[in-house]
Amino acid sequence: MAEGTEPRTYARRVPHADPGSPDHRTPARYLRWLVRTQRKRVALGAMWGTSWMCALMLPPYLMSKAIDSGLKAGDRGQLAIWVSVLLAVGAAIAVLGILRHRTMTLIRVDAAYRTVQVVVRHITHLGAALPSKVSAGELTHLQAGDIGRIAQTLTITGPGVGAVIAYAVTAVLLFDISVLLALVVLLGVPLLAVTIGPLLEKLHGAEVAYRDKQGELTAQAVDLVTGLSVLNGIGGKPMFARRYRERSQALLTDGYRVASLTSWVQSLGACLPVIFLALVTWISARMAATGAITVGELVAVYGYVAALLVPVTAFIEGADDLPRGLVSARRVTDILAMTPDVEDSETLVPPPSASADLHDPVSELLVPAGRMTALVSARFDEAWAVVGRLGRYTDSDVTWGGVPIADVELTEVRRRILLADNDAYLFGGSVRAAVSVRDSHSDEDIERAVRAAAAEDIMESLPDGLESRLDNRALNVSGGQRQRLRLVRALLADPEVLLLVEPTSALDAHTEALVASRVDAARRRRTTLVVTTSPLFLGHANQVSYLANGRVVATGTHGELLAEQPGYRALVFRGADEDAPTVRAAGTQEGISR
Repeated sequence: MAEGTEPRTYARRVPHADPGSPDHRTPARYLRWLVRTQRKRVALGAMWGTSWMCALMLPPYLMSKAIDSGLKAGDRGQLAIWVSVLLAVGAAIAVLGILRHRTMTLIRVDAAYRTVQVVVRHITHLGAALPSKVSAGELTHLQAGDIGRIAQTLTITGPGVGAVIAYAVTAVLLFDISVLLALVVLLGVPLLAVTIGPLLEKLHGAEVAYRDKQGELTAQAVDLVTGLSVLNGIGGKPMFARRYRERSQALLTDGYRVASLTSWVQSLGACLPVIFLALVTWISARMAATGAITVGELVAVYGYVAALLVPVTAFIEGADDLPRGLVSARRVTDILAMTPDVEDSETLVPPPSASADLHDPVSELLVPAGRMTALVSARFDEAWAVVGRLGRYTDSDVTWGGVPIADVELTEVRRRILLADNDAYLFGGSVRAAVSVRDSHSDEDIERAVRAAAAEDIMESLPDGLESRLDNRALNVSGGQRQRLRLVRALLADPEVLLLVEPTSALDAHTEALVASRVDAARRRRTTLVVTTSPLFLGHANQVSYLANGRVVATGTHGELLAEQPGYRALVFRGADEDAPTVRAAGTQEGISR
């Protein structure tokens, strides 16, 4: 069985073991790092691969001895000895083949899972910056194709090394029989590589272009599925479906080109070695007919060249695997080279020991500790920029209890300040798992959060309550239900500071009023900032800040701002003031229908 076509097995690795720090400066350095992390296993694979391939050259030699010393000489004793040795060597080749196969499988699986670990670890480190740097389709294709190609490339370390040594051993054995045959073999194998090389170069160029377009199309498919309800709501599904079909047809043409080149490479890879074997056999047969070599040597030459097909095939496969592996490794190194939007500063300071005010100098917004504050803005992007700074998703001069939040350890900020918006991902699985942020939540804790988010009707409508299954992104429930499930999760986390972005934009007025009053009660004496223009929510806020042109222009209660700020009044009550357009649902792509 050819390398890389084995059934999948699993390496015996320690679960959650540290994969190490990869060298991602170049794709080649990354592949070398994968080799270094398991150097002992790679050395063992090279030893088994070399031993196996060199052992393949022994049966032709033993057969020639059995023919010349046994059959031709009529010596049954010699014949029996050489046949016995031949059987023993055959058994040894089988054992070496098993050891080679097993070791190389472990090497490939180790490389694949190590790559998965370093990529997952890094994208987790990127956090909220990930969606702006790489698409879901690109990550999907990385997992589906690139990781397997990287693992396959490491086959070069075993059979690849063995092929080089076996090639040299065969040349030495042939020199002992005939200089002419040895030269034919030594020159013929490089000629095969030169013949197939240009096709391989074209194939890899076509594959790179195909891979890029395929990643883009996969990303578009993910976006279409994710936003299907929105597209249905605005009547845009036919247009986007047509665009997807057009790009898919263009990709199909590139796919045919890749398939055509691949078929030529594989055909030549299978055909040229056989033609080469036939040529060497014809030359050796002519030499045997003239008496230049014996019949036993003729059999040996045929056997050597037939066995040489294995390392020759390994050469061709290695020449194909290495460029593909480098292309796939480049996808990995590109991701590993990405940096988060924010990182810990060199001089960290202790965070506030207790609940403390948040202050954003850019907008002049003050979020008092232990109170519910509402932020009202005519432009969603301005409000989003403010909460991004407060939650430390962008670098800023925000202070937390007088301490620059940029100097506080990021993990501490994430532990105590939670930003909950309508794009937060809901994972597939049970409702309990989707809303739980820790395993320690009791049923009573979850029920309190469900009630605070006015989500009891969701539990009642699902067949198994908290144990009911949700699809990825909870696409099997409505937009309003998804919004409340996200709110349940945020309330269940019970952070010291909770930043809620349009938490009720997809709800009807009755449900919105319930959510506003219950969230107010659930977050009493806890710091909460709500970005909203809902009068039902604003009436429960201890303080409302009105944002215009990126700065707070007024602060007070909801009633005070209604009386004193015409722009605020027009925005909250959906007035026709052109200077205060309503963009409340700008951050709620899913919330078209409840």
